[in-house]
Amino acid sequence: MSARLLLIDDDARLTAMLGDYLRQAGYEVDTAGSLAEGRDRIERSLYDALVLDLMLPDGDGLDLTRDLRASPRTRSLPLLMLTARGEPMDRIVGLELGADDYLPKPFEPRELLARVKALLRRALPHTTEDDVLRFGRLEVDPGGRQARLDSRPCDLTSYQFDLLLVLARAPGRVLSRDQIMDALKGHALEAFDRSIDVHVSRIRAAIEDDPKTPRRILTVRGAGYVFAKKQDMDG
Repeated sequence: MSARLLLIDDDARLTAMLGDYLRQAGYEVDTAGSLAEGRDRIERSLYDALVLDLMLPDGDGLDLTRDLRASPRTRSLPLLMLTARGEPMDRIVGLELGADDYLPKPFEPRELLARVKALLRRALPHTTEDDVLRFGRLEVDPGGRQARLDSRPCDLTSYQFDLLLVLARAPGRVLSRDQIMDALKGHALEAFDRSIDVHVSRIRAAIEDDPKTPRRILTVRGAGYVFAKKQDMDG
């Protein structure tokens, strides 16, 4: 069955063009020209991915992103932000709120298609079993695509889980940002300064709930990140 996409953008000409392009690529595409219409479609239907403009006539796409990530029903919905805003801070805010990817206008439709494909690949359930990685209170389950702290699921997006898994599979080894992006096998976000940093911050907030204990993910200044070995954390 074809993946079903929702495109929310008030540029009718762009929306029509992108809708046709994505349909030719084999996807089912619904469109909405406002936040209100987009919210209504999301409430009434299930989608495999969302392409969302930030600047809409009746509000800011960041508000919708915040609401989607607060709802269990849409928390893991793959979300690509599509916007004319070019400032790094706008991108960082979007990522902090839970966006999985970011594409500024103008862009090539082929790049949008490639990013949508990457989002959908990351969202696919793994069909092969893999050993659960255990680090004291923290469990990272590749097969179930879930991180758990004291057996409780951590609130992570699909991209953030992939990033955590890359680090957890190399405990004690310093990984540069370039190595992390490469390990994500082409499914990474648009490479710009601090994108990895923002996601690491979100992961830390989800898996490190006790400020009295050492951090699980350590920053190595000028080098990258390292996932602390079990003995470093748990004695």
